[in-house]
Amino acid sequence: IKPKRGKGKGTSKKEKKVVKEADILSPDAMLNAYYVCHNAAACLELRGFPWPGSPKKKKKKK
Repeated sequence: IKPKRGKGKGTSKKEKKVVKEADILSPDAMLNAYYVCHNAAACLELRGFPWPGSPKKKKKKK
């Protein structure tokens, strides 16, 4: 007689995820920015460097 097992994975070992920092100047990132961004300000804003004094986006009410 086999013991009953609960649902889910059979092992309880936790796997460590390797977090790799993204390079915003890598060729792949630059190609993505070329197609996504319309100008230098949009590119920097999407990368996390907003222009000081730039107008804030208004959130839409649902």
